[in-house]
Amino acid sequence: MVKAQLVAIAFLIALSFPASAATPSPALVATPSQPKWSDLTVKQKVVLAPLSDDWDSLENFRQKKWLGIVEDFSSMSPEEQRRLQSQMQGWGKLTAEQRRQARESFKSISRLPDEKKQDLKRMWDEYSNLPEEEKEKFKQQAMSKPSPKPARPATAKPPGTSAPESPDAANQNASATPETAPEIRRLPPVPESTPNP
Repeated sequence: MVKAQLVAIAFLIALSFPASAATPSPALVATPSQPKWSDLTVKQKVVLAPLSDDWDSLENFRQKKWLGIVEDFSSMSPEEQRRLQSQMQGWGKLTAEQRRQARESFKSISRLPDEKKQDLKRMWDEYSNLPEEEKEKFKQQAMSKPSPKPARPATAKPPGTSAPESPDAANQNASATPETAPEIRRLPPVPESTPNP
């Protein structure tokens, strides 16, 4: 699963750079229906083979995007063609939830400033050039880390609506652990030169 997510992230990072974007992203306006898999040409089927199982269930605008890539495919170098089909295969192996997460990651990465994108690309290139044993160590470390607990929603009360705390509640709060401790709001200190009203 980690490997599939890494493939998805690599795919999204590659697409977030203008130099690697083969076609502009499609508009989400009404896209006319696209051909079924059985209606595609032989050339389209060869290029889009990794998507064959999912083709008929793809949204129209996604099919249109892939058909646009087919048009550019012959102008790509053999290495770019192999990379693209490898990425399609990785994408095809992802679950619907993993694809959704990958799309969200892509959106957040595409909003980053160019400098941050370049940093991400540099880090990915460094990771890609590591020996397989080192990559495996990173994967194992990532899998052994506990997943972060969701943050508790803040329960801010309007000023003046809280009841005074009982001594028993204060004693319970004193023994609370960081996970169970109530949120404490601190007020800024009052300057000593301020006259009391």
